[in-house]
Amino acid sequence: MTTFVLVHGAWGGSYGFRHVRRLLHAAGQEVFTPSLTGIGERAHLTGPHVGLGTHVTDVVNTVLYEDLRDIVLVGFSYGGLVVTGCLDHIADRIRHLVYLDAFVPDDGDSLYGLSGAPGLANMAIGQPWLLAAAGRSFDDPDEAAFCDVRRTPQPVGSFTERVHLTRPVEDFAFERTYIRATADAPDAPASAVLDAAAERARSSDRWHYREIATNHMVPNNRPVELTTMLLELAGATATSG
Repeated sequence: MTTFVLVHGAWGGSYGFRHVRRLLHAAGQEVFTPSLTGIGERAHLTGPHVGLGTHVTDVVNTVLYEDLRDIVLVGFSYGGLVVTGCLDHIADRIRHLVYLDAFVPDDGDSLYGLSGAPGLANMAIGQPWLLAAAGRSFDDPDEAAFCDVRRTPQPVGSFTERVHLTRPVEDFAFERTYIRATADAPDAPASAVLDAAAERARSSDRWHYREIATNHMVPNNRPVELTTMLLELAGATATSG
């Protein structure tokens, strides 16, 4: 049995992994899908105090308090910054790190910095601190109807706060994989940044690289294919339950 920790993206929640979670459970695996503070299921805890560091702590505490070891840690989209920020705290508990169509930052990077979007260097009284959700498309209209009403504004601090990382992702001992969604249009949000992250992995012998032919919302659009890929990367096999 393998333990998977699945970290959702911006404006989302752990519900975005509900299909994959059920499939992994059915395959006999252990799965944790922490909800990030201030968005999704924890939107009631939002506030200008919420930043990337808050979300890193959400995931780190899940791993430490549950005493999870030898895990497959998956970061989706914005979750790539979150899982990267976790490395200085829990790298010794990670077997395989998977970036699912995600940002891959270095030390000092922020989402706004990577994307070239105008950011707020410092939060101050009177400045807006919530950013409305970017539009996303889903293959299934029913899935779109389910997810669209659950996407929440996100505190800007999570996009402006910089990642702290003592060494490059490539220098850690665990395995690492990048999974790129290949059906996004070139003008889709952050498409160029995700292409660059995919090329970083594809051109390095320190990475594994995979592709899934769908748009950015991989966990919603291709849960079966994604689950099969995660099991393969983890070297896990389905068990009857």
